[in-house]
Amino acid sequence: MEDRMSILIWSLLCAALLVILSKAPAMFFINRETTGYDNHHPREQQAQMKGAGARALAAHQNTIESFPLFAAGILVAELAAEAHLLSATLAVAFIVARVLYIVCYVKDMATLRSLVWAAGYLCSIGLILAPWYAG
Repeated sequence: MEDRMSILIWSLLCAALLVILSKAPAMFFINRETTGYDNHHPREQQAQMKGAGARALAAHQNTIESFPLFAAGILVAELAAEAHLLSATLAVAFIVARVLYIVCYVKDMATLRSLVWAAGYLCSIGLILAPWYAG
């Protein structure tokens, strides 16, 4: 039981780190397309990005947006009567889906990106349902 619970916590940590790490592709394009990061007016600079840079920034923003639902799902799954293999699988699948989402977004693979987004979303919903299937 503790091993499966630790997978949930590790997944939560990975998702929290992914919020920051998902900015790396956007930073790459900012540095490639401009004279460097404008720390005085970063949002104005980011708003001017086009193409892959704009998509990388959007992927980062969506990663931030997806974190609260996933975190809530992890907390519900942790509080369920017992940890369940399905919860651990959903948590890991969410992380994989989010990484794939970023790649798909930057590479402009719109349909696959939407499918991967849906998979990640469903993983979070599945974690919220943990009391139902873990009981």
